[in-house]
Amino acid sequence: MTTHTPTMPQIALSSLRANVSSSILTSAKTTSVSPVRTRQDLNEFVQLPKRLYAGNRHWVAPLDMQVRQFLNRSHPFYRHGEAEAFLARRDGRVVGRILVSDDSRYNKAHGSNVGCFGMIETNNDVRTVGKLIDSASRWLQERGRSELLGPIDYSTNYPTGLLVDGFDTPPSVMMNHQPEYYQYLLEACGLRKAKDLYAWWFDSENRMDEGWQQRVARLTSRYNVQVRSISFKNFKTEIARCKAIYNESFESNWGFVKMTDDEFDHLAREIRQLASPDLIQIAEVEGQPVGLSLSLPNLNEAVQPLGGRLTTAGIPIGLVRLLYRMRQVKTGRLAVLGVLPGYRRRGVAEALIQQTFKNGFGKLGYSGAELGWTLEDNVLVNRMIERVGGRKYKTYRIYRKQLEPSRGGDNNFNSELFCHGV
Repeated sequence: MTTHTPTMPQIALSSLRANVSSSILTSAKTTSVSPVRTRQDLNEFVQLPKRLYAGNRHWVAPLDMQVRQFLNRSHPFYRHGEAEAFLARRDGRVVGRILVSDDSRYNKAHGSNVGCFGMIETNNDVRTVGKLIDSASRWLQERGRSELLGPIDYSTNYPTGLLVDGFDTPPSVMMNHQPEYYQYLLEACGLRKAKDLYAWWFDSENRMDEGWQQRVARLTSRYNVQVRSISFKNFKTEIARCKAIYNESFESNWGFVKMTDDEFDHLAREIRQLASPDLIQIAEVEGQPVGLSLSLPNLNEAVQPLGGRLTTAGIPIGLVRLLYRMRQVKTGRLAVLGVLPGYRRRGVAEALIQQTFKNGFGKLGYSGAELGWTLEDNVLVNRMIERVGGRKYKTYRIYRKQLEPSRGGDNNFNSELFCHGV
């Protein structure tokens, strides 16, 4: 399968070049980057995207509360990894942000020496991005890392990738949405593509064709595959099964690192609050769990009108609106589709998709659902998704950048080092 890489519209390129030239003259001495240290810093980190995306009808502001919880040191990632959030300011005004993280478990699993950046937001100014990438790079160099990878929020178990195609629709829950110019700013600062990720769309018109339905029926019958919904009555036991399938089925995937018990338990608590048992399917062969599909209601539908706020003047107006709108959600996201290595090509994945969408479109009355994401070079899975009715509708990109050995002592942004090609 070929990868679609959008070309930059000429008007956007002209705009970017003009912005770069202007920023070199006006912001070289006035843009500074510093770590988030105070409550006010954290508030500005959380609120910045709302200003940057004002007027963008497709962007969805995440709940302020969830962003703060994600960054809080009580998050289970910090029990094995470390991270730092930074803000870029120009003349005292916040114009950019970035999160940089270091996960020794990932590097041990992959024999690599990388760190990640994520949650990047910025105005359309290449120097701001350069300063942010510079700060993230130096933070990682101080820890001996030699490569920068992202956008990845902690790990690929969390929001991942920069949107490079599919800007005309809102993101699904736990997926990113960025302006087109982010791609060109990152590339102007020396970052290069590492991997593309695909998101797929299913609706009432995109269904598994009859031939494939018959094939799935034959395979599941031949291999005695049974698909059932998770039991919330035995939630702890069922989640243990889900965790085992999740970690083993994705273990060999590019960029994957197993979730710790604490991380998966943290995710499970959120799932129990949001998901319906009909949206979590386990495939079994002779009673043994071999496959998992985990779907969520598209919370973004309910969240979008709230602007990230659950309270106004201390009154939980947003919370009341959220609870009401949650009952009206009409789309979902199939976030996890995993099959143990020894049970692939036996109709397990197809059966999981078939049952998930039967429940979603039938029982829950959904009109559409996203499946994502998948790796661009996972040809087997991508072809299977197309054959069961999926349509690729968004592309996300992970970038990489090799880091020079730390020189120490020089915290000034070097435009010759970081910005080129514009």
